[in-house]
Amino acid sequence: MRNKSILCKSIIAGSVMMAFAAAPFSLMAQSASPSSSMQQQQPASTTPSTPSSNETVPGKVDDTWITTKVKSKLAAAKGIKASDISVSTTDGVVTLTGTATSTKERTRAEHLAKQVKGVKSVDGSGLTISAASDSNSSSSTPPTSGG
Repeated sequence: MRNKSILCKSIIAGSVMMAFAAAPFSLMAQSASPSSSMQQQQPASTTPSTPSSNETVPGKVDDTWITTKVKSKLAAAKGIKASDISVSTTDGVVTLTGTATSTKERTRAEHLAKQVKGVKSVDGSGLTISAASDSNSSSSTPPTSGG
């Protein structure tokens, strides 16, 4: 009698284990089926540009991450007025535009951008040098009163 109950429990336990073991395979088969059926339906309507647009999605995410990382490096750097510098990234190429107070600031901004992982090159030609001495002298000159 005892052997019969052990045998029944073993069979039930084995069945449960088999069900759990097969579950991942059935889920993979279900998830693979819609995509394979979609791939079979799509070739007739797919244009040659579709694969490249699918391939660039991870690249776009990388570009966004690079832009964010460069902006944060510029914001954290002393001696750089990050609010005057715009950053954009396309295919790993960082473009800096806006105004720098000196060539030293522009060079430093370019250098910081090059340090970010994933940056292929930096184009700082869009950074113009503002006349820092003009802005300093105008801000240090007291306003004249009308009376």
